[in-house]
Amino acid sequence: MIDASQLPPGPLVGLRVLELTDEKGQFCGKLLGDLGADVIKIEPPGGEVTRTIGPFLDDIPHLDRSLSFWHYNTSKRGITLNLETEDGRQLFRHLASNADVILETFHPGYLPALGLGYDDLSASNPGLVMCALTPFGQSGPWRDYATTDLLHMAAGGQMASCGYDESDVPDAPPIAPGGGNAWHMGCNYAYVGIMAALVYRSVTGHGQYIDASIHDACALTTEAAIPTYIYRGEGVIRQTGRHHAAQPTAPAQFRSKDGKYVLALVAGRLTPKYIKDLTELLDSYGMAGDLKDPKYQDPEVIEANAGHIINDLVANFIASLPQEEVYHAAQSRGFTWGAVYTPEELLDDGHLQDRGFWKEVEHPELGRRFIYPGEPAIYNGAPWRISGRAPLVGEHNRDVFCGELGLSAQDLVVLAEQGVV
Repeated sequence: MIDASQLPPGPLVGLRVLELTDEKGQFCGKLLGDLGADVIKIEPPGGEVTRTIGPFLDDIPHLDRSLSFWHYNTSKRGITLNLETEDGRQLFRHLASNADVILETFHPGYLPALGLGYDDLSASNPGLVMCALTPFGQSGPWRDYATTDLLHMAAGGQMASCGYDESDVPDAPPIAPGGGNAWHMGCNYAYVGIMAALVYRSVTGHGQYIDASIHDACALTTEAAIPTYIYRGEGVIRQTGRHHAAQPTAPAQFRSKDGKYVLALVAGRLTPKYIKDLTELLDSYGMAGDLKDPKYQDPEVIEANAGHIINDLVANFIASLPQEEVYHAAQSRGFTWGAVYTPEELLDDGHLQDRGFWKEVEHPELGRRFIYPGEPAIYNGAPWRISGRAPLVGEHNRDVFCGELGLSAQDLVVLAEQGVV
């Protein structure tokens, strides 16, 4: 295994980020940290509530054993600070005076009410980039509404587009995609906004305030649903195992012999050339059927028999073979067919393994190493990499408050007794 400490610093080396986020914004901080920024995660004394989200290592609930917190908080340092106290606010101001970026997910108006808003902090740090990532933004009639990732998927349009064919599950309700999609959408757009603001600062010398809305991010990420309605006046229907559409499209998800699933994108691709290649594939297994008839080189015949080709020949072919064999046989002929993998199957994905995607991250306090998802892009210079595991509660208090702000060890003890750190 490559020792991360021996690798060159990432492309954002030298960038100081103060992160005050919960589940809504922690992924954005992870992106910045894994790319080399010095991200200091600031939590209330006792730890952020996201540390209570399971599952936990060995099923033992503990603030430092949340696997969710581990995943979203790599490559960060961690301190505790009570912003409700004057001493806490003063310490934060000191940190902010030398920060490049502040990322926060507090309720709109919370930090300004404490005297820690952008106008307050940028007065002594004009190059500061401050991003507030909130459910509905800093303005608008929904500004103060409470929400969750699931509610964002509902209000943002995603759920209405996800579900099943009427023939598969009659009267099926909308289905929510899993995995904190709304938080990820918001974090990705916040990250883009921060990077753009930093480029602007490099040209002008001026920082700026970014009002990032998760609801806006979701509304921007509905595939073709919104453009279809705007430009064609048509809503979309939910479809099993494929994209929503204004009109029903041919099935694309089929069960393989081993009970798994294959996505065979055939509809819309049935040209004479495609039929010729498909015939060769199916015939190599003795399953081409009547597809070998020369009539199938006539586009009109192909169109008239599309249902037979897809629902009979392709479906039966996939049902006769294991998923992996179908997938690789189709890909070897250039077909856009894919295997439907479970998350745990990705750990054995030879392609990801060959690219070194999975990383071992050391947890010295446990004397163990754990596998983490790595970087989605390989840099030939400064790398995108996980530089360390998520911080323990208040792990870097001494480093930051004493080593950087000049407090003494006794000062830190007193502040802890007063509930400031």
